[in-house]
Amino acid sequence: MTMKMTSTTRLALFLSTCLLSAQVQASEQLFTNQPTMMPELAKNGQYAVGVQTITVTNPDQLNLTDFTSKKDRQLKLEVWYPTKAHASMSPTTYENMTRQHKPFSVQGEAYRGAAALDSGKFPLVVLSHGYTGYRTIMFYMGEHLASHGYVVVGIDHTDSTNEHVDFKNNPGGGFVSTLLNRSRDQQFVLDHFATVKSPVGKIVDANSASVVGYSMGGFGAINTVGGCYDFNAAGLERIGFPKEAAKSMVPLFNFCNAGKQEVDSRWKAMAAFAPWGQELEVHQADSLAEIKVPSLYVAGDEDDVVGYEKGVKKLFEQTGSEHNYLMVFENARHNFAPHPAPAIAYETDYDIGHYIEPSWSNEILTRINEHMVLAFLDCHVKSDHKGCAYLPTREDITQVKQEDGKLTPPWPGFADRWGTGVLFYRGK
Repeated sequence: MTMKMTSTTRLALFLSTCLLSAQVQASEQLFTNQPTMMPELAKNGQYAVGVQTITVTNPDQLNLTDFTSKKDRQLKLEVWYPTKAHASMSPTTYENMTRQHKPFSVQGEAYRGAAALDSGKFPLVVLSHGYTGYRTIMFYMGEHLASHGYVVVGIDHTDSTNEHVDFKNNPGGGFVSTLLNRSRDQQFVLDHFATVKSPVGKIVDANSASVVGYSMGGFGAINTVGGCYDFNAAGLERIGFPKEAAKSMVPLFNFCNAGKQEVDSRWKAMAAFAPWGQELEVHQADSLAEIKVPSLYVAGDEDDVVGYEKGVKKLFEQTGSEHNYLMVFENARHNFAPHPAPAIAYETDYDIGHYIEPSWSNEILTRINEHMVLAFLDCHVKSDHKGCAYLPTREDITQVKQEDGKLTPPWPGFADRWGTGVLFYRGK
């Protein structure tokens, strides 16, 4: 059977082909403007945002080829900061690659190379990816927080990014570096921006710093604010170390506070998205109970990578901070923190498995993440009572119909009838 192609059909086909071509040629726009469904604090703040990529060197770090000598450790950083409006400039794109080393470009809202504001002090936020990942995997968070008056630094954790790891031949190649360097990299970035002489460094308030980590970034962030590692030989064997090597390396991996004697007092808050480790009891329970830094854990209750009941929820319950919170996405697994998947990731199950949440729209996840992290940081870093008011007091976001037929109020900042599938707990 053949179908006659009318002029209308030809026109529709032509227009759809042109649209597809434009989408392929342009950098992907991963977000759409849907203000109705956006939580209030997911909207852009008062500042235009600049962005720049820099490389810094942490000297005399442990050489992982022999575990005895020292070598300089280079880190590539993405830095977002408040800037003046730049009507003549175009928003930047972010270039990276999937785990299968397929390059992609995504469209952001920040202005690359724009001059930082020449006055003001803005709290520092260190943004730390998982194993594997890249410094812009939460670019939406970097841009968003900068628009609300923070300087945000995303780290490429050398050895364990998508670019560095060969998943075909050596998928665990950067894991030792991850265990040793996640928290140390986070601390080094704080130390660097506390002393650097640059236009961005001039406006950084390094005495009001926070760390936001995803997966292995969260694993490191907990250590950075006081959650000591508690590795033993059997535990190192379970994650792939040969038996004899596991015995000899136990002292190397057991440290606290990113290797410092005590928690750096400049850390004012910690947010850990799906942090790895507590299913294997990697963090020492006694040290978790002594954490004083305000802490926000974010979890999926179906997380099959780091675990929920014996993983993230357990960490939350063991953490002793007076201000301790847990936000839970119901029916979510591990992928609720990255930016939505670029089109190239859909070509392989392995790549798309780095981004997709089967039961959720990733855009909704990112908007809720923006809202809640900003509320948390405004409350506990800026001591802004307005931010505190956005932290829920009712555990379940879902509105319930009352006897008079009306719904219970939504969570603060959420539109009526738009909230569902999220829980929020406060530590006791």
